[in-house]
Parts: sequence; structure tokens; C-alpha cells
Amino acid sequence: MQRRQFLQQSTQAAAAAALLPLAASATPGAGPPAQPASSQLADSSPFTLSELTISDLQAQLQSGKATSRSLCQQYLARIAAIDKAGPRLNSVIELNPAAVGIADALDKERKAGKLRGPLHGIPVLIKDNIDTGDQQQTTAGALALAGHRAAQDAFVAKQLRAAGAIVLGKTNLSEWANFRSTHSVSGWSSRGGQTHNPYVLDRTPSGSSAGSGAAVAASLCAVAVGTETNGSIVSPSSVNGLVGLKPTVGLVSRTGIIPISATQDTAGPMARCVRDAALLLGALAGPDPADAVTVSPNNPAKAADYTRLLRPAALKGQKLGVEKSHLASQTPGGELLRRAVADLKAQGATVVEVDVRTPTQPIGDAEFDVLLYEFKDGVNKYLAGTKAPVKNLAEVIAFNKANATKAMPFFQQEILEMAEKTDGLSSEKYKAALRKVVDTARQALDAALKTDGGLAAIVAITTGPAACIDLVNGEYGTGPGYSSAAAMAGYPHLTVPMGNVHGLPIGLSFVGAPYQEAELLALGYAYEQATKHRQAPTFKSVVA
Repeated sequence: MQRRQFLQQSTQAAAAAALLPLAASATPGAGPPAQPASSQLADSSPFTLSELTISDLQAQLQSGKATSRSLCQQYLARIAAIDKAGPRLNSVIELNPAAVGIADALDKERKAGKLRGPLHGIPVLIKDNIDTGDQQQTTAGALALAGHRAAQDAFVAKQLRAAGAIVLGKTNLSEWANFRSTHSVSGWSSRGGQTHNPYVLDRTPSGSSAGSGAAVAASLCAVAVGTETNGSIVSPSSVNGLVGLKPTVGLVSRTGIIPISATQDTAGPMARCVRDAALLLGALAGPDPADAVTVSPNNPAKAADYTRLLRPAALKGQKLGVEKSHLASQTPGGELLRRAVADLKAQGATVVEVDVRTPTQPIGDAEFDVLLYEFKDGVNKYLAGTKAPVKNLAEVIAFNKANATKAMPFFQQEILEMAEKTDGLSSEKYKAALRKVVDTARQALDAALKTDGGLAAIVAITTGPAACIDLVNGEYGTGPGYSSAAAMAGYPHLTVPMGNVHGLPIGLSFVGAPYQEAELLALGYAYEQATKHRQAPTFKSVVA
């Protein structure tokens, strides 16, 4: 299978989900089995912080109704009740033993009149490929890295702490950010097991930021940080009914994040509403001397107020392009997209058809080649600077082979082995592939965004509804998706809930020009406020 196909498995048209295998039962390495939803959990024991926004939580903190300590304790109890028991989402791979102590310190700062900003005292979860210089491990979900504790925080972790956020713990992910096998399963790692979708427990949480998506959707935290190379923020956000933003590559530093691609990787916010995503992005973004692209002359990366343009009427007078192949799609996502276009027009937007998919098709295997080369280079550099038990990609591969029963019970490591065979970033094959990928993707998006005198954004289906978890056969698609062009170009991509099919959420994508995050968030906010499609999960066992 081509890597590009692999990246897009969950976003390509395929057989109807109901006709394909259901989730595997409890097996070694699969993590705790999903349990039937508990009506008592939903009805007699409501979670008081469920669906609350950052502003809601700050209001409680300011009034004295809550403290940061009490928020942490409530989220920790929630994690114990439904992540480790009850439905057993298995979205949190590790908790921060210092979290409550950090909350106490931030409560003291608040009492003394020192507030760091809108995230002061707010518990967040971050993906387990982001370094924290504390007692927590950073493993990318891999047993090969078990026990690895980073010497210092990743830049984004430093930013969060400086903003007053409490890193409550780390989320499970698709091992190696889903860059291990062509038959991998989203949300499964050899260290963390299988994460489940809180809407329907036998369904995938999607993308490599699966744990972050499931955790935010289930109100295990206020907001979470994910990372994306191609679809790994927007896809789990889409199937978990969230707002997710993949920023322009370079707006958010990659220092201290276990890499796949130096040209496509980025961290970004995952939240239950657009305003919270904007607040979290404001904390994450900023220039980092250790990540050159964040300090390049044409990069405006800095701490900014990404809420400044949010208003309900932001769609009025805007011109948008809709991906024509998606608009014609006879899938559940296609039907929701046609309704979304009507909603956008009702809010005063003009919508025209564009075609980005056709111009990017000639890229073919080039993206896969780029990722293979950059993965080996990046992972080797990352591991060489750590005290991890493995020091390079070759040692990771050897560890997995020596521990195959635990490390590879369901699928192998073909992609790791292919990456190991690459011959360095000075290779002409790599350079040619990189030019082809970046130039083709940017030219296609730039041309589309210039349609009819200029578009504010391109809209499309983010991905199809969540597929069933199938640890035997791997992933399959449920409809068209739209992550690749923005990923390869390095352009920003926002997804906002667009509705659901049989209780399974689907997101609406807004893709724009570089560093237009504030403008995209404004469009998404206006759509969100007009439609209110976000619904809390109910932890169904299967699609009813």
C-alpha cells in the first residue's frame, strides 16, 4: 500500500461501515475492552464539568466556586470513572503525579492577584510524543521507549506552563504517530493499548492524536494538544465531534516533539468549541530559536490573541470555495456538506466550487518518500539527544523484533524498516520528492484560493464517520476527506462539527492561506454559532 493511501485510509470512500468487522475483543496489547455504556454514569451521576468551556471554568475560579485543585481532582475522578473503568476509553496513557501540587501553586498565585492569562489554572492533556521535563514519560506509545523521561519540556509544554495551564497527563496515540505499518489501527500503541471512540465504543477515535480527541470529547480535560503530519489533528477532531486546528507549519514550535516530518509536522489545539481552540493556540504559538522556521523573516509566529476576530456575523460577505468532488459525494459526509453549504449561504457567505484534489493527484508516492527520509533523520536526531533505551531507528526496529509478541501483536513495522533504508536528506531522490510535494500542493491551494478574485477559505468534508476498530485487517475508509493538500503545503486547516450520522460526528474543514489562523477561526466560529452541531458523547456500545 502506498504511504499516501495509508495516510488517507480513514478518508477514502470504502464499503459501508456496518458491513465491516466490529472491534476486536480483549486480546494482548489491545488495552481494556470497551464496556456497555452505564446509564447510571450518564443519569444519576452527572459530571459537573461536562462540556464546560475555558471561560466557564475561569468564571468558577474567579467566583471562588472552584479552585484549580478542585478542577484537577474532578477531572482525575472522571478519568478514573470512564477512562480506566466504565466505558474504558483508554485515552490517557499516563497521569502527571505533580498536577495537584502545580494547581495549588497556581491557586496561590490567583489569590495573590497574579493571573497569567485565560489558561491560568486550567487542566489540559498533551499527546505522548511531546516532551515534559518531569516525572512523566515520553514514548510515542512505543514499548521501545518505555521509561524514557525527557530532560526538559518541549517548547509547547513550556508555553503551556508559562500560560498557567496544568499538564494533567498524557494521551495515548497511534504508535509512532501512525508511522509504523500499512496495516496499523488508529489509537493503538504497544505501550497504551487501544483507545475507543466515546460516541460509539467499537469505533475508531481516528488519527494519531486519538487519545487527545477522545479525552476532550469525553470531558476528561478542558482542552488538549495533538500533533499532525497529515490528518492527525483534524481527523480525530472530526470523528470525536471537536474543533481541531492544524496551524501553518512553523507557527508552533516542534522542538521536543518526537518527529515524523520536518516539513509537515506541527502541534495544534483540540477543543470542544472554537473559542477554546483559539485560546489554546494563543498559548502554543511563538518564536523558538531552536526551530528555525518559527523565526524566519516571513513567519509572524508570536503569542497572539486568536480570539480577536471571533463574532457571529463573520461569514457575512465572505467568499468560500467548496471542494466540488465532496459536494457531489453520495456519502453521509456529502449530504452533511450540502447542508453546510446552505448554512454558510444563510449566514451571508458566497460559495463557489473549486477543485484541489485533481491538481494534487500527480504527487503520487512522493509524499511517502519525503516522510520516510525525514522520519529516519528526525528520529535519529531526537533519540541521540536523549537517555532513551534506544538511540536510533535501527535499535527501535531491533527492539520490536526481539519483543514481537508485545510490540507487534497485530501489525508489523514495514514503514520503520523502509525508513531505515533511506540514505539521508542529501539524496537527490529526497530533494526531488520534496520539491514535487510542496510545489504541487501549494500551487493547487494557491490557485483555488485565488478563484473569483480571492477566497477566504476552502470548505470540504474533513473525513468520513468513524470506522469500526479492526485489529485484524487494519483501517478502512468511510468517505472522502481533506487533510492531504493542507498537510503537504504546510497551510492551516480548521475542522468544526458539521453534524452526525447515526450518532457518529463528521467535521467541516476550512483551509486557508499561510498564517490565516485568526481568519479561519472566525469563519469556523460563525458557522459553529449558527449551527450548534456539537453534541456530547453518550458512550454507546455499538451504532443503534
